[in-house]
Amino acid sequence: MARVFSSFVLLAFVFSVAFASDNSPLQDFCVADLNGQVLMNGFACKKPSCVEANDFYFSGLHMMGNTSNAQGFKVTPVFVTQLPGLNTLGISLARVDYAPFGINPPHTHPRASEIMTVLEGSLEVGFVTSNPENRHISKVLCKGDVFVFPANLVHYQRNTGNTNAIAIAALNSQNPGVMPIASAVFGAKPDIPSDILAKSFQVSDDTISNIQNKF
Repeated sequence: MARVFSSFVLLAFVFSVAFASDNSPLQDFCVADLNGQVLMNGFACKKPSCVEANDFYFSGLHMMGNTSNAQGFKVTPVFVTQLPGLNTLGISLARVDYAPFGINPPHTHPRASEIMTVLEGSLEVGFVTSNPENRHISKVLCKGDVFVFPANLVHYQRNTGNTNAIAIAALNSQNPGVMPIASAVFGAKPDIPSDILAKSFQVSDDTISNIQNKF
């Protein structure tokens, strides 16, 4: 019996090593062919002989984003669609600009955790844990501070000062996705029926319709 158990443990170890190794890239790079016709999880690889330095290059994070909108923020993404060389590497980043007292509204990244570094100004940041606790964990960050948002959790940032703020966010996906809570719920196409939302939020149908009209 002990010999059978030892064999099982060894087999489990071998399979765990195999699975761990399978998650690594199988070639030096797989530059995304953004015009490819093959539908897959990610992008098909560009022919290696056609790859050039610009496939691994992005310029523009030195430029301030346009924050003249209702929320007062702008994200400049560097995802696989902006930097094809990220394909299969599982990383990306973004610059986020905030006008004075601007907010990046509550949202989630369905495919990534996020780590954020404040470059200028100060930000109040926070996220909410899952049910049943729904704990709101928040902190005020200053220049040079770092904060992490776990994958899929609702989170936000707010500029707490009367000057512009800048942050750089790194994410562990080439295409992390973003799900803004308000626009996803109230701006879905077609609309989520107002009576469902009214009952969910315990408000009137008219209130829901008024909010939906804003999105």
